[in-house]
Amino acid sequence: MGKRIFPALLLVALLCGCTQRKQAYQTVFLDVFDTVTTLRGYDVSQQAFDTQAQQVHRMLTEYHNLFDIYTDCPGGLKQVNDQAGIAPVQVEPPVMALLKECKNAYTLTEGRVNVAMGSVLRLWHDAREAGLADPAHAALPAAEALAEAAKHAAIDSVLLDEAAGTVYLPDGQQRLDVGAVAKGWAAQQVIRQLPEGYMLNLGGNVCTRGSKPDGGSWNIAVQSPETAGENLCVVRLTGQSLVTSGDYQRCYTVAGKQYHHIIDPDTCMPGTQWRSVSVLAQDSCLADCLSTALFLMPLEQGRALADRLGVEVMWVDAAMHITQTEGFRQAVQ
Repeated sequence: MGKRIFPALLLVALLCGCTQRKQAYQTVFLDVFDTVTTLRGYDVSQQAFDTQAQQVHRMLTEYHNLFDIYTDCPGGLKQVNDQAGIAPVQVEPPVMALLKECKNAYTLTEGRVNVAMGSVLRLWHDAREAGLADPAHAALPAAEALAEAAKHAAIDSVLLDEAAGTVYLPDGQQRLDVGAVAKGWAAQQVIRQLPEGYMLNLGGNVCTRGSKPDGGSWNIAVQSPETAGENLCVVRLTGQSLVTSGDYQRCYTVAGKQYHHIIDPDTCMPGTQWRSVSVLAQDSCLADCLSTALFLMPLEQGRALADRLGVEVMWVDAAMHITQTEGFRQAVQ
């Protein structure tokens, strides 16, 4: 009898010894995508978490260098812009994959997300940087310059040759700017590589990989566009992504009026429909695109698009009135 019990007890002991309880860990990156990135995760040890964090940082650094239009990286977007009207550029696979997603985003969002309007966005970027550096002389981009730049924003002019691995802008005045898509796309690629029980916040683009080990949700606060440090609500995530676009991000003041970075392709001016729009979706890239697109749409048009694509949304208007889809309301803590 004793000989039969001992091996069984030994097996149980060995199995228990192999089961390690996962602990919570966190790290912050400040050198990718010009924003604050937070990685949180539950893992069996600090070393195991650090291994995941190093992989995340490596991937984000690669994507940042390739997609940043101010970083000269072989096979990156800056080279594509620099060679506009001159020659096709051999790009790295992530650039081709991202630009294919960008073309799809243009169609899905009825033209509200257009990465080919980089010439327009560059004028706003330069005016904002100058205004922040010298607030007393802050000014808007010239209307004539914006109108001219808008002539060079045709998405169909962006030629992707997947077989050759090249991208070409035949219009020498056209420029790409993937700011409305890149963070969401990058975050989605990263989160897919992580184990269950991880959360990535890439400058407000929040992705989660499953739930916490105890089955609990990731509780993510949505910031108020009116008051810094104040939250509108807390959203429960278990494997989804949450992205918010707002008029309080990347803005500057001209003659007492604040101007933000979300530019309407129809007017070449910052959108005025909403203070903020939050999108809850399974895919971070889709949520990123739609948070911009819905920010630039009236409510009924935005609702129809959200319903068609199966995402949940919260809109905040100028009077701080909140409108939520039913699914978003149910996700709020």
